[in-house]
Amino acid sequence: MLYFLIVVAVLLLAYAGVLVSFVRKGRKIPPAAYLVLAALNGLILAAVIAWAIARR
Repeated sequence: MLYFLIVVAVLLLAYAGVLVSFVRKGRKIPPAAYLVLAALNGLILAAVIAWAIARR
């Protein structure tokens, strides 16, 4: 489970880096990008909660 959390966190950081590069080039962030960010954050939150319950 820890490896899963690490992989998802790296994906989230990479995706955020792509969005930052969009902003630096003067492009607007597409609205669907916010949905992807929310999904990745939700996945991390769900995995952390599941990991905490499993460790109990």
